[in-house]
Amino acid sequence: MKRIFLFLATNIAVMLVLSVVTSLLGVDRFLMANGINYGALLVFAAIFGFGGAIFSLLISKPMAKMSMGVHVIDAPASADEQWLVATVKRLADKANVGMPEVGIFEGAPNAFATGAFKNSALVAVSTGLLESMTREEVEAVLGHEMAHVANGDMVTLTLIQGVVNTFVVFLSRVVGSIVDKTVFRTERGVGPGYYITVMVCQLVFGIAASIIVAWFSRHREFRADAGSADLLGTPRSMIAALRRLGAGEPGALPQSFQASGIAEGHNKFLGLFASHPPIPVRIAALEARRSA
Repeated sequence: MKRIFLFLATNIAVMLVLSVVTSLLGVDRFLMANGINYGALLVFAAIFGFGGAIFSLLISKPMAKMSMGVHVIDAPASADEQWLVATVKRLADKANVGMPEVGIFEGAPNAFATGAFKNSALVAVSTGLLESMTREEVEAVLGHEMAHVANGDMVTLTLIQGVVNTFVVFLSRVVGSIVDKTVFRTERGVGPGYYITVMVCQLVFGIAASIIVAWFSRHREFRADAGSADLLGTPRSMIAALRRLGAGEPGALPQSFQASGIAEGHNKFLGLFASHPPIPVRIAALEARRSA
């Protein structure tokens, strides 16, 4: 219930900010004078901005299971599966969240957590991670994912994405209207200049929005690393797990779930679009925490 309220409150707040700013700049009067329904545009931007982000969050669990072939452990069939479920249960209890679904998927070392609600999330690890790490290291990775769940990171990231999406949709159409009327001199309705400008602006603004979302995603990874250290009582195991990941190439996840993984691949352009900080930087942060 609190998360539904948070979604609604954030949506209303964004609409109010856009309304006040455009009113102060006189943009609302310009749009109305040129036949653009300003109020309808605000609602349209909010629906498409937040609607898409919320819908993606709500279907994140079934999409993850389907796209990555996650085998959910309903009844442990081996000692390893039994240990995995018991470890997640212990960490969930310690983090004071509901027991998530636990799954395994085929692939190189990686893990992720997803779901719209912290008491009914999904935590999954790859076969490569289970095979390449010690149980202490796997436990640290599970602690990292449970920290994401406990922090509500999936919901918060969706809110950030919804906010920037709303701004992108709204501002693209405002700029498109201004360019169409002042540059292309369209007198009635909207001309091709509007549609061309909107497409270009959505691309440019979308890139800027991606940088903002990626920055927040990197910030939450530091928090999840620290959360794992708190749940386990020491950062030692998380440091060891990160070193193990850094020694190879983390398994690739579908684009829509990259931010949910324990790590991502290397060579991101200037790091601006990376959803995770470089592994050596994450290790340094945990080392500083251990020596503090």
